Amino acid sequence: MDARRSPFFDHGEAQFWLAWRDGEPVGRISAQINRVHLETHRDETGNFGMLEAVDDPDVFAALLAAAEAWLRAQGMRRALGPYSLSMNDEIGVLISGFDTPPMVGMPHAPPYYGEQLEAAGYAKAKDLHALRVAVADLVTEHLERVERVTAQLRAEGRLGQRFLDPARFADEMRLALDIYNEAWTENWGFIPVLEREAKALIDQLAPILPPQGVIFGLAEGEAAAMLVALPNFNELLAGLDGRLFPFGWARLLWRMRFRRPKAARIILAGVRRRYRGSAVSMALVTLMLGTLLKVGQEQNVELVEMSWILEDNKASLEGCLAIGGRLAKLYRIYGKNL
Repeated sequence: MDARRSPFFDHGEAQFWLAWRDGEPVGRISAQINRVHLETHRDETGNFGMLEAVDDPDVFAALLAAAEAWLRAQGMRRALGPYSLSMNDEIGVLISGFDTPPMVGMPHAPPYYGEQLEAAGYAKAKDLHALRVAVADLVTEHLERVERVTAQLRAEGRLGQRFLDPARFADEMRLALDIYNEAWTENWGFIPVLEREAKALIDQLAPILPPQGVIFGLAEGEAAAMLVALPNFNELLAGLDGRLFPFGWARLLWRMRFRRPKAARIILAGVRRRYRGSAVSMALVTLMLGTLLKVGQEQNVELVEMSWILEDNKASLEGCLAIGGRLAKLYRIYGKNL
């Protein structure tokens, strides 16, 4: 939120509001314009986000009215959100799957958020799926399938894989993001990860992303695909009540040293465009997933979440379902004409 530090403000503007009642804060919201989005999609659409509020239609109405008025003043004709702050950050409102806590990097909200947004005139723009799979249920079966699907291509030297080189962490993550930017370019709402955003993301992930959490799929010796999975650090934060002081930091450091999360989340995956829809693309994804599951099994990971996936990304959804993935949570992006 700090314009002096956040790379979002290199190409965006934002305004923030708090809602107060009788001297107590009861809600918050942001409104923002992302110039990269506008240059890419040319749709006169701004965003709202950072949305938190008590279950009161008056509070939601006041917050949304403030955000909408600001967006109109900037020439926007449509509001889309919640984005906190961009498509590449935490997005969406939880619609189903309230019975389990969210994975690392995913939002959470009580059921009334969607209801209040709809009461304020917002409608579904797009749904995002989070699918989960129990590692123990499919590792053996899936690894055998990997061997069958990829055997000939691997034997011919056309297909391979490798983990991230920790000695070149920043360069390796830039390679992963380059593949992501290429693979996702035609997806709904896509905006590229720019250099300063890439640096910020690399700095955030460097202390917590294990080398085996990044897998590159190789085609003809080139890094043609990538998969990035992050341990579910939300498990380590549970019970700290959101506080590092006075003793929360010590408990967190102990947990990071002696406890491994039992779940992981695949946060990025993609194949370069020239391989899209080909047998090589399917084989690369199959190979990377198989390797991830094997690593998970070795590290006693019990659950893997694949999130988020656009509701109309049929290839990715069918691939997740094929290895036993099941819909665990549904998130929704809401829109409203201004």
